[in-house]
Amino acid sequence: MLSGMDPNRVFGEMPLPLLSPAADDVAAVASERTGRAAPSYLADHRARLRDRFIQGGAAAMPDYELLELVLFRAIPRQDVKPLARRLIETFGDFNRVLSAPPARLQAVEGVGPAVVTELKIVEAAAQRLARARIMNRPVLSSWQALLDYCHTAMAHREIEQFRVLYLDRKNVLVADEEQARGTVDHVPVYPREIIRRALELNASALILVHNHPSGDPTPSDSDIAMTARIAQAADSMGITIHDHLIIGRSRELSFRSEGLL
Repeated sequence: MLSGMDPNRVFGEMPLPLLSPAADDVAAVASERTGRAAPSYLADHRARLRDRFIQGGAAAMPDYELLELVLFRAIPRQDVKPLARRLIETFGDFNRVLSAPPARLQAVEGVGPAVVTELKIVEAAAQRLARARIMNRPVLSSWQALLDYCHTAMAHREIEQFRVLYLDRKNVLVADEEQARGTVDHVPVYPREIIRRALELNASALILVHNHPSGDPTPSDSDIAMTARIAQAADSMGITIHDHLIIGRSRELSFRSEGLL
C-alpha cells in the first residue's frame, strides 16, 4: 500500500542489525585455525553434492541441497544438512531464505554472521545478474527481462519496497533506484522526490515498481491514488509514466494492462 509522506523529511537506509556469532560459526573458525580435516564421510558427501551440481546443474537438486552448497563455505567443518533443512522449513524455499532479513536469519539456530554473509552474497549476485540484462538497454523491447529482474529483487521481500526505473528518450534504462522502504503493508512515497530525481537524470520516462509481501499484487485504493498523483506530477514536467508494476509472490500486476494508468 502506497502513501504520500512529507517530501522534506529525510529517511536514511535501514541499517542492518548487529549480528552475534552462532555456535556453528565459532566452531567453524576454531577448526579452521587448528587445521583439523573434516571427517571423511562429510568430505565424501560434499564431493558428491558438488559433482551432482556440476553434472546436472541446480535443476537436478532440491532446495535444501542447493542451500547446502552455499553453506559449505560458511561452515567448512560441519554437516550443514540439518541447518539447510531448518532454513527451508523456516522460510519456505531457497529464494525466501536468500531474501530473508539478517535478523530473521540469525534467529534460526546455527546461523551466525558467516552464514548470513554467504547468503547475502548469493542474493546480491542473483540480483546483479538479473539487473545486468536490463541496464543500458531499451526496456520496452526486453519486458520479460525487466519482469524477471523485478521478481528476483522484490518478490520475496517481507516489507514493501518502492523502486523507480528511470529511462532516457530511447527508453533505455539509465538508473534503477530504491525510493523507499516501508512495512509489511505500507510504503511511503514521495512524488516530488521522484520527479526531482528524474530531472537530475534527464529522464524522459519512468516505470514505477513496488512489491506486496502478502503475495497478492492486487492494487489498493491508496496504490491507485498515489500512482495518479505521481503521473500528474510527471505529466506537468513532460515525463511519461510507462507503467506501475506491483510484484506479488508468483505474479505481477501492470497498471497499464489493467487500464489504471
